[in-house]
Amino acid sequence: MSNPFILAGCGKMGGAMLDGWIESGYADAGVHVIEPFAGAVDRFASASQVTVHAKAEDIPGDVDPSVVILAVKPQTMDEAIGPLRRFVGPNTVFLSIAAGKTIGYFESKLGAEAAIVRAMPNTPAAVGRGITVHAPNANVTAEQSEMCGALLSAVGEVVGVEDEGLMDAVTAVSGSGPAYVFLLIEAMAAAGEKAGLPADLSMRLARATVAGAGELARLSDEAASQLRINVTSPGGTTAAALEVLMADDGVQPVFDRAIAAATQRSKDLAG
Repeated sequence: MSNPFILAGCGKMGGAMLDGWIESGYADAGVHVIEPFAGAVDRFASASQVTVHAKAEDIPGDVDPSVVILAVKPQTMDEAIGPLRRFVGPNTVFLSIAAGKTIGYFESKLGAEAAIVRAMPNTPAAVGRGITVHAPNANVTAEQSEMCGALLSAVGEVVGVEDEGLMDAVTAVSGSGPAYVFLLIEAMAAAGEKAGLPADLSMRLARATVAGAGELARLSDEAASQLRINVTSPGGTTAAALEVLMADDGVQPVFDRAIAAATQRSKDLAG
């Protein structure tokens, strides 16, 4: 990247992304960080690539950013985005990671000529194991879309889609998905305790099992269904449990309802 870029918001997600950009060299052209809370950017004080501003108005007028990353909370976006409108231009793309804020919302705030990419990351991005789906508006060039994908890849896997309508289901599956996995850990640990395990041991077993199985799924070329078959001996203990989990009233219909509810809520919040 030959031009600097702007990061509005340096909380957990913004900070994780900035860490990745510095490590990967994407920040070498310079990053102007807008963050009113000094404590959030203390760890970047020694990074020569980073310039911190308390508000957007403090960024020099001659800055021509290649990307403006919007990483503020959705409820503060109205206030944050106004001063950034001056950066709208053919050389700049706006990349939002704010949940529930549609491309239409940003076009209404920045103007119909703005190049906008809407992205949905998830919380494992904090440890470099996230997955982010992003969708562009009609003004985004192929080069800008590729650049946004590169920036997002600093915190995990990236998938680009053309249809923004998919983002509600994306939010339901991957955006909210980590909470479902944490609930699975809780449920496994609670069931183990009821089966006679000490609480601390049961929780340790559940956490390590879910984490290990997830890493195995990430590294394996086999489908999840095949990985399940691989650890299921006919007539064994795993098969007995799966008879319950895969019954007509087992896990699948529960997840169908859960994903449908989250998808609808995402649509409702987008207004």
